[in-house]
Amino acid sequence: MQVWQLDQLGEEPHHPQVLRSDGGANRVIALRLPAGEALQEHQVHEHALVFLLQGRMLLLADGAETPLSAPRLMHFAPAERHEVRALDECQLILCLAPWPGEGHPSAPRAR
Repeated sequence: MQVWQLDQLGEEPHHPQVLRSDGGANRVIALRLPAGEALQEHQVHEHALVFLLQGRMLLLADGAETPLSAPRLMHFAPAERHEVRALDECQLILCLAPWPGEGHPSAPRAR
């Protein structure tokens, strides 16, 4: 068993911290996004659960802009495009599953 004190991780902006990575299962990442910065439009190969633990952000997805404040939980399907803009400094926990997802460069290739 592992337990993390999420308000005491000490992750630095621009330096995501991988908390756990289990091949074939999941990957958990803590990150801090400074106010005014963005994770520009992107997508991942896995299902993504994003926990907004601290701060306020603007979520851009499906042609809509949605302001969100902590605490909040979001789900993105594989290949779902989205962008995140920090209105305040944001603390996020990202869970990707299954890790790595189908088509990810580090995923084993089908035979």
